[in-house]
Amino acid sequence: MKRYVTTIAVVIVIAALSVYYLMSGKTLEVAPSVTNETTGAGPVESQTSAGSETTRGSSSGGPVAEKYRDGTYTGNVVDAFYGNVQVEAVIKNGKITDVIFLQHPSERDRSVLINGRAMPLLTAQAITAQSAKVDGVTGASATSAAFKQSLDSALLQAVEA
Repeated sequence: MKRYVTTIAVVIVIAALSVYYLMSGKTLEVAPSVTNETTGAGPVESQTSAGSETTRGSSSGGPVAEKYRDGTYTGNVVDAFYGNVQVEAVIKNGKITDVIFLQHPSERDRSVLINGRAMPLLTAQAITAQSAKVDGVTGASATSAAFKQSLDSALLQAVEA
């Protein structure tokens, strides 16, 4: 009888935690790690001689010191674990004016909920930062990391000659 009561108590606690996470919008997603594709080492950041500005082509958030060419640039498709992310950067007068999601995880109801909240926040962060160097969104780690990579690839096109 004691084992039966203990089992029921554990099930109730697990159910209560599940409801709490569902209602609070928190998630237990794990973001994929970003590594240097050549060596397998962690992210590499290029710096100028002053050591303060990130230069074109770094994997740490993209170009920040350069003016962008006007146009619309499509980023690479990036796997965000629950689906792909691909964005399009709109540049006017040398500045990011919009970031449009062409693809985002949407096959699971949970992904739709998370990304419905995260996408406008990520777009606003990129416009404010004028780069792919954004903070990301808590609870949408995988989408945030994929967003940064896709936007970085789009912005690299906007600065290349």
